This record gives sequence, structure tokens and C-alpha cells, in this order.
Amino acid sequence: MSEFWLISAPGDKENLQALERMNSVTSKSNLSHNTKFAIPDFKVGTLDTLVGLSDELGKLDTFAESLIKRMAQSVVEVMEDSKGKVHENLLANGVDLTSFVTHFEWDMAKYPAKQPLVSVVDTLAKQLAQIETDLKSRTAAYSILKANLENLEKKSTGNLFTRTLSDIVSKEDFVLDSEYLITLLVIVPKSSYAQWQKTYESLSDMVVPRSTKLIAEDNEAGLFTVTLFRKVTEDFKVKAKESKFIVREFYYDEKEIRREREEMTRLLSDKKQQYQTSCVALKKGSATYRDHKVKVTPLGNPDRPAAGQTDRDRESEGEGEGPLLRWLKVNFSEAFIAWIHIKALRVFVESVLRYGLPVNFQAVLLQPQKKSATKRLREVLNSVFRHLDEVAAASILDASVEIPGLQLSNQDYFPYVYFHIDLSLLD
Repeated sequence: MSEFWLISAPGDKENLQALERMNSVTSKSNLSHNTKFAIPDFKVGTLDTLVGLSDELGKLDTFAESLIKRMAQSVVEVMEDSKGKVHENLLANGVDLTSFVTHFEWDMAKYPAKQPLVSVVDTLAKQLAQIETDLKSRTAAYSILKANLENLEKKSTGNLFTRTLSDIVSKEDFVLDSEYLITLLVIVPKSSYAQWQKTYESLSDMVVPRSTKLIAEDNEAGLFTVTLFRKVTEDFKVKAKESKFIVREFYYDEKEIRREREEMTRLLSDKKQQYQTSCVALKKGSATYRDHKVKVTPLGNPDRPAAGQTDRDRESEGEGEGPLLRWLKVNFSEAFIAWIHIKALRVFVESVLRYGLPVNFQAVLLQPQKKSATKRLREVLNSVFRHLDEVAAASILDASVEIPGLQLSNQDYFPYVYFHIDLSLLD
């Protein structure tokens, strides 16, 4: 599942035993995979500061989640011809999002833990605001480009009454630079082809005999040329309309036709240049990390990687990509990384506010194993940690007992600090 629960409990002996108990129960029942989630020691500051940051971080969390969702959608739109490869391009620090979350390490260089919390939050907020500003300008420019191209494409795919004729006609179809003669384009229903051939020369005086030619057709009609003297043009149009033959207003201008064709070619080229096939792909079974080490402390699972595991060299990326896709990839990564750092900050702030000083809590990342088990997992957690809020727990705990020693509680009850990370929003 692409869903994670980030919880914390006080770090005293009683609660560490509760964490072990939780881990034992969830492992035996295959409810979730659990790992410790490392959060640095921040400067606590005043209570008023923490209360203010709690509210600000909640808003910033929502904003960051919305931003990465919009960026993911932009990647989908840019990669319209290769949607199956979208997730290969939605990475964080060069790895898939699940790996980044489960191997999270605070970026001390970008967000120094020794700074006041207000400064750290301000840095994150400004970073995300700048990414959003750039996203709006870049996607707006791409949307205009796409709309202009779609308008031209519509002109080239409509019926003979509305579509552009620049890709249909040629110079040889017209009598040009004549003081007396003019070539008209006439749309004739397919059912009236025979009638046109019999009558077009007599629709008006001064029509050049045998001057008609079929140059294009669609499902309903054909486009014919006819040459006549300029002075009878209006009379011919009236008589043609009476016979349900429609003269298409068109003047052959070689420069204008060339300009229109070049505009289509340019727009197609510009759109294609925003995305070219990405060369980035994770090797099967591998994970690469950039400029940091993975620090994950397993909870009762010997198959998890040991602490301090060295990262593999990062694969080269960005070759053969257009500027918009490249920008989206880089800044999606930055925004996603910032989002998980905001989650870590929220856990710290809420844990201090709930559990008090000195700072002593343990954060744990749980990954539910299947959707159907989430309710059961919630009940187990609430039962294990009910002692953190006995008053509230007493009013809603279930009387039923399904696991010895564990009373199950309402799934909406949170006696512990809890935050949700849902990666399915990017699917």
C-alpha cells in the first residue's frame, strides 16, 4: 500500500514497552510494517511559539500536499504520450517515493536543526511558495502553447466548410496573377458530384470549360476548383448557392500559407521539446540515494537494512528531457522532500505540546499491509496506547476483546500523536 501512518509516543520505559507490544501484535497479525522515524533535536522555544507553529504547519502541510499533487498532474499532462512511465519520473532524491519515506533522514544542510523552529518553517514555506510561483508560470505557458496547437489542429481536422486549406491546396490549383480570371473553391455534396459536373459551366456566363477539378473530400462533400472571369464572380456564387453548391471564401496567398504551415511545425516542435522520452528509470530491485546515508533502525525485523548503510552512486538523469519535464522532476522532488520534512516537524511540535518537557518521544512509521486491515490496525494502536488518555479512552473503548489483553477502540480515537501520509494521491 502507498499509505503511511506517522505516530509518536512518549519515550519513557512504559511507552517503549507499549511500542514493542504494538510491533509484536501488528507483526503477528500482518497488519503493518513498522520502523523508527528519526527526528532531530530541535530548539523548543516557548509554548506560544509551538502553539503558533502547530497551526502554521497544519496549513503548510495541506499546501505542500496540494502542490505536489498539482505537479504530479502536470507531469501526466506533459507525458501524454508516455503515461505508463509517469511514476518513473515522480521521484524524491532519485528514489521512488515509498523508499524515500521509509528511509527518511532529516536534511541538516538545507534545514539546520540548530536554527529556531520558526526559521526552519519559514525556509520551507518560502521554498514551496517559490516552486508554486514557478509552476504557475511554466504550466500557464505550456497551456497556451498547447491551446494554440489544438486550435491549429482543429482547423486541420474539421470538415471542408471550416478547416484550413493550407495543407490541401497547392499553387498549381489556381490561376494566379491574372487580371481577368480567378479560381474559386466550391464545396459540393457527394450526392451531387454528377450534377456539378453537368451544370457548373452553365451556372453563370464566362465560366472556363473543363476547368473543374476535385482536390479534396471528406465524408460528406468534395472540394472542387472552377475558373471563371472575375466580373461574374458574385453572380456565380448566387447561382451556385441556389444549386446547394457552396463557394468557400479563399484567397491563395503563398506567404500566408507558408506562415501557417511553419506555425504548425513550430508549435509541434515546441510542444515536443517540453517532453522527450526520459532516460531515468530505477533498476529492478535497486534503490539509489543522493549525497546522504540511509539511517533506518528496524523494529523487530532482521531483514531491514542496518543503520548507516552506504548509498549506491546515483544514476545519471536528465538526458534527452525537455525543459518543462526536467523542471517538474527536479522541483517535484524538492516539494515532496519538503512535505515529508513538514510531517516530521509536525510530529515534533505536537509531541512536545502533548507530552511536555523535557523532549522525550519516539516516532514510528507504520505502513499498513492492506487496505482491509486499517480499521483493525487502528483498534490495536488505540488499545495499546489507551493509557495516554484514560479519560477519553474510557468513554469510547469497546467492551469486546479479540486479542488477549487488548481492548479495541473506536477507529477515530487518537490517544497518540498521529499524521497520515497518502501517496495514492499521486496515482
